[in-house]
Amino acid sequence: MTLDAALPVLILLTSAVPGLAIFFLGEERHLARATLNLAGAMAKVALLGLVLWGVFHGHAYETRLPFLPGIDFVLRVDAPALLFGALSGVLWLLTTVYAIAYLEHSPHRSRFFGFFSLCVTASMGVALAGNLVTFLVFYEFLTLTTWPLVVHRGTPQALAGGRVYLAYTLGGSALLLAGIAWLHAVAGPVEFTERGALAAVAGRAPELRAIFALLAAGLGVKAALVPLHGWLPRAMVAPAPVSALLHAVAVVKAGAFGLVRLVYDVFGIEFGEQLGVLAPLAVVAAVTIVWGSLRAVFQDDLKKRLAYSTVSQVSYIVLGTAVVGELSTVGGLVHLVHQGLMKITLFFCAGNLAETLGVHKVSEMGGAGRRMPLTMAAFTVGALGMMGLPPLAGFVSKWYLGVGALQAGQGWVIWVLAASTLLNAAYFLPILRAAWFEPAPAAWPHEETFRHETALGLLVPPLVTALLVIAAGLFAGSDFSPLAWAKLIVAREYAH
Repeated sequence: MTLDAALPVLILLTSAVPGLAIFFLGEERHLARATLNLAGAMAKVALLGLVLWGVFHGHAYETRLPFLPGIDFVLRVDAPALLFGALSGVLWLLTTVYAIAYLEHSPHRSRFFGFFSLCVTASMGVALAGNLVTFLVFYEFLTLTTWPLVVHRGTPQALAGGRVYLAYTLGGSALLLAGIAWLHAVAGPVEFTERGALAAVAGRAPELRAIFALLAAGLGVKAALVPLHGWLPRAMVAPAPVSALLHAVAVVKAGAFGLVRLVYDVFGIEFGEQLGVLAPLAVVAAVTIVWGSLRAVFQDDLKKRLAYSTVSQVSYIVLGTAVVGELSTVGGLVHLVHQGLMKITLFFCAGNLAETLGVHKVSEMGGAGRRMPLTMAAFTVGALGMMGLPPLAGFVSKWYLGVGALQAGQGWVIWVLAASTLLNAAYFLPILRAAWFEPAPAAWPHEETFRHETALGLLVPPLVTALLVIAAGLFAGSDFSPLAWAKLIVAREYAH
């Protein structure tokens, strides 16, 4: 096997091997566990940087092994894979730092970090999958590795949330499996191909429409499209690092990324439009955007408010994917990265408030800005970014989505974006007002004292991600921004 063929496998092994090794470490082996976690995360980022440079210059990396009769197991590093893979790799490193500090005194740390690393392996496999069957393998693996994290606390609420999570995601996987099997019967093995792979079976349009619906529904569960979103708020019983991972890197992003692959690299954007399957998907995304934001307004539990915000914001990616037009596609793709940066910042901060002050509800956040100024500054950046305030990352996403929709003659999208932005303000601004302008209570619900405002390992990750939110907006026009990478993908998907 050449180095180019081995690199996709090596990227997976950088988290799989540490994850398996950590299961065998005793609870007291703090240093060994942290070393394995951080070494694996840094090695993954280094390898992703190497292939990023190669793909930018037109280099190909592919691992292909025989799997089933007529079907190969394919790992391929292409431009879309790196958009999701690089996000996962970088945020996994920061989440590892955060999780080590967050779980310092918790039981079952080896079990947690073992599944934590395997979860990232599954996410990376979803990113690098080169065909639908390989994608399904890692999509299932992701479900199985995240469930132990959701129920990690072992409380009745956690176990109940885990059951709901498993019921939804396994149901979605069954739909996905049925759709892939049907598509295989119609078109044979389908590999992810720029501009789609189904032109040869264009004459079977009714079957293809039904297959698209099955696949989109299966992926829509993890992407939390309405009405398949019910598992996400229930999964908020998980520890904060898990919530951050679920919302920014792993599960919801796997669903959204799967829909991107389905539209662009299975059906193809032009063939999908001819079949008439993209307009219904855009409508579902629009309903999800507004519905998620509406539900967020009425949540007092901070993590649930953020969860409904995720329901809404992830559908920006789906909306940009389904609205046919180069600029809207850029907006959807770049939001896959921008939403991840903003949302992980918000969940890190929510975790800091819970661990340091015992604050779990919006109604308890009065004066939190003066008690924890750096944490709340990072939260403010994430919240304003979500609202689309220039020059933050969220503004770039909304700008391209809006201009792209107008370019495509889909003016109704502007009204969806406007309504969503107003609702974003309705559920984020009260939090900021309470934190910065209301008096602090006489005593916090459960206050811990640290040398800084909270533990350093909890403080640094949200500050770094908040700076990335600013940088992704300020330097969006540079050659190394997420926006530039999204434009590279679009140039290849829309090549005429």
